Amino acid sequence: MLLRAHIKRYGTTPDGRIFQTARGGILQDSAYGEVWTEARKQALTPAQCRSPLGRRPYDLRHAAVSLWLNSGVSATEGARRAGHGVAVLLKIYARCVDGQADAANKRITDALGTQDTQPESESGDEGDDDIEQAS
Repeated sequence: MLLRAHIKRYGTTPDGRIFQTARGGILQDSAYGEVWTEARKQALTPAQCRSPLGRRPYDLRHAAVSLWLNSGVSATEGARRAGHGVAVLLKIYARCVDGQADAANKRITDALGTQDTQPESESGDEGDDDIEQAS
């Protein structure tokens, strides 16, 4: 919603950039930090501003990908959305995926249609009836 309001008010540059200088030029790298700091002050509470939350634009991207993976989004889909290959995504974000063992075990059990109990075997069934003897 905030981004839509910005685009409605300021438009985009002819090449599609959303942010530009007052004269319509390209923002220099050094300007991003200054603009980002001011944007955080306007968008976040004072406590959030003092925290590392979104200290750099990349931090938000990292948080988003971590959220996707911890929410159960597949590595393939997360990589597609992030613009990574799966190998790169897993190398960077595998350490961020935490606490999913129980959920993963449940999904595997559900997919197999099994219970946590051991199947009962019938006594005396060695399967010899299914073997044909060659003569």
